[in-house]
Amino acid sequence: MTEITPLALHEVLLITPKRHGDARGWFAETWSEKVMAKAGLTDPFVQDNQAFNAKKGTIRGLHFQKAPHAQGKLVRVLKGAIYDVAVDVRPGSPSFGLWVGAELTADGGEQLFVPRGFAHGYCTLTDDCELFYKVDGQYAPELEGGVIWSDPDLSIPWPIDHEPVLSEKDQKLPRLKDLGAIAF
Repeated sequence: MTEITPLALHEVLLITPKRHGDARGWFAETWSEKVMAKAGLTDPFVQDNQAFNAKKGTIRGLHFQKAPHAQGKLVRVLKGAIYDVAVDVRPGSPSFGLWVGAELTADGGEQLFVPRGFAHGYCTLTDDCELFYKVDGQYAPELEGGVIWSDPDLSIPWPIDHEPVLSEKDQKLPRLKDLGAIAF
């Protein structure tokens, strides 16, 4: 049976599907509408995405998408490992500015559900890292937003020992305190 564990920010869920193995390998049910509905995940997923990261120490994020196309994400690793982070960026939320993180690995099959209103980012822990994630809102580039990965007010202890590999866009994201009002 799939194990669903709310993290310190209870809307963010660590989901670990049970693997059934034998001499051939293993099988896991990674998404079940019935099982996830019991955990409160009832919004339909509308798009699947896959990402490849060549280098250990690549950071992507912290990203979110605003209303009317805000996105919840279900993230899992197909190859390698990541440190996955969700930050509450909902104005007026009692946990605004707080974050949680979890290690996701291809070997363990863990998944992280990042709800709407949370910025999402990750750091690759291995070279040649591949991710798969489902989203419950249509992609709308004009509604994209983000928070700089190194925001000192968040103090996320990214597991890197060198300068991260970053996109040009991610290097220019604002600090959380400079975002202004966001609608989710």
